[in-house]
Amino acid sequence: MIDAYEDPGTPDRRSGGRYLWWLCTRQAGRSVAGALLASVWMGLLALTPYLLSRAIDDGLEPGDRAALLGWAAALLGAGVFNALLAVLRHRTMTQVRMDANFRTVKVVLAQATRLGGALSRQVGAGEVVTIGVGDVQTIATSLTVVGPGVAAVLTYGVVAALLLSVSVQLSVVILLGVPVIAVFLGPMMGRLQGAETEYRERQGVLTARIGDLAGGLRVLNGLGGKGLFADSFRRDSQELRAQGYRVGAVTSWIQALGLGLPTVFLAVVTWLAARLAAQGSITIGELVSVYGYVAVLVMPVAFFIECGYQLSRGLVAARRVVRFLALEPLATDGGSRDAPAVPSTLRDPESGVQVAPGKLTALVGARPGDSAAVVDRLGRYAQSAATWGGVRLDEIPLSQVRARILVADNEADLFAGTLRELVSGRRDQDEQSTAEAVHAAVADDVVIGLSEGLDSKVDAQGRSLSGGQRQRVRLVRALLADPEVLLAVEPTSALDAHTEATVAARLRAARQGRTTVVTSTSPLLLDQVDTVSYLVDGKVAATGSHRELLDEEPGYRALVARDTDVEQLVARDTDVQELTARDADVEQLTARDTDVQELTARETDVEQLTARETDVQDEEAVR
Repeated sequence: MIDAYEDPGTPDRRSGGRYLWWLCTRQAGRSVAGALLASVWMGLLALTPYLLSRAIDDGLEPGDRAALLGWAAALLGAGVFNALLAVLRHRTMTQVRMDANFRTVKVVLAQATRLGGALSRQVGAGEVVTIGVGDVQTIATSLTVVGPGVAAVLTYGVVAALLLSVSVQLSVVILLGVPVIAVFLGPMMGRLQGAETEYRERQGVLTARIGDLAGGLRVLNGLGGKGLFADSFRRDSQELRAQGYRVGAVTSWIQALGLGLPTVFLAVVTWLAARLAAQGSITIGELVSVYGYVAVLVMPVAFFIECGYQLSRGLVAARRVVRFLALEPLATDGGSRDAPAVPSTLRDPESGVQVAPGKLTALVGARPGDSAAVVDRLGRYAQSAATWGGVRLDEIPLSQVRARILVADNEADLFAGTLRELVSGRRDQDEQSTAEAVHAAVADDVVIGLSEGLDSKVDAQGRSLSGGQRQRVRLVRALLADPEVLLAVEPTSALDAHTEATVAARLRAARQGRTTVVTSTSPLLLDQVDTVSYLVDGKVAATGSHRELLDEEPGYRALVARDTDVEQLVARDTDVQELTARDADVEQLTARDTDVQELTARETDVEQLTARETDVQDEEAVR
């Protein structure tokens, strides 16, 4: 069986059937052994009625005790030997299925790793989960056809040959049995493949919905969209259930016919054999052997039908795996020209975006996907004619592009580990650099709020953090990487107004003199950038500063006006803070006045005491 660290090989991606054949050829010796053991095991089952008929005709009927004991001993030996073969067959076929399972898992994981950041852009999470959870097991189970499937065909031929020595009529009936069954089950197998394919597709979509629901429940609650999403999920779930009923209906017919037709087959052959025995055409022993042969045939025929059913499902699953394996990374490392030696201009001809070196640039569009698509092209995560210093990005080695241009997605993965490991990435960072990045991303409260600070454990995908905290942690990681070009997608979308304004100012200071691009429609962030590129339908409609576009571009003003309420709230908060500060000053003045009044009262008391002392002295002088 395949080792955990062994190379799984290069899969045949031309079709689902060829992929299944590749799984067999990668373990050819084991597959042949499984087919051989299963064939001998099932063949010995067919031999049992022959031994029984010889014991009756040669020993029991003529009263030959020695012959009877001899055939009985042979029958016992065949049973014991067949039991041992059954154990070996089962173990071998289990290894065949497990090898196919693990090998498929390895090639799927290797493909997911090869696709890298392009994975989520080409296939949904639900599709990958469905392959890993359901299709892998279905493919492994379908390889049962290698052992019992092959054995069923061979055993069927052996029994037909044995019956030929008893009766040509019975042998012909046996040989015609499987074609009749195929006529009944063939159309159902085709229907099963169609229904199973649609079911798998719907299952993948629903699995993706579940992932979206789990990851965005807080956002849905905040936007009031939980009910709408729940209705959509309920509708898709009911459609999946209905499709599952259709698959179950076809499956139930196949399984029912798989058990029923062999039984009818057994009855027909037994009736014919009984008529021949009554006519004296065959002996009593031959009649018993015919019944035994047909009883044994129930197993290979049932295996034949079951393997057809499993193979049909396996082909559907294998096609999904092959479709996934056929995906190619959006960017391939085939460039031969060097990247610019100095910071240079990035250009995207498709949208008209031009990013000046050393400047903070913002991409603004009514559809966030348009801005994200520009970032993908500038970061070479999508095929395009984008240039860097006049050189096409796809002509530069991918390693050079990745080393100097960083795309910071607001949904980038956060791996489990300590917060320090999470933000440091592959390189060790010193304390000062880490502290500066944390401060620039306004993530000080995140570090302080954890029991062990930067050395605190964080769950995978940052589930132990809030949405705003996760976004700031991602920003810390991007700033610590300190790339020459930083392309940040919606870096402040989950932050409150005060935090966003602080992040915007600190981001500008932290990236001073470095090329930085952000996508956003927040005026708090846009007010800090050097240049804004306003996109309409994915094309640059206007370029300028935030203030200039507010004055000159009505579409831009309407787009960002939805955030003016935030600015008003910030202004109101500022007024409240100023009033609070004034109130504090008033309170301090009031406190001071109170102290003055107390001092005045004390001085009055002192004067009264002094006056009394003077009166006493005067009285003493008179006396």
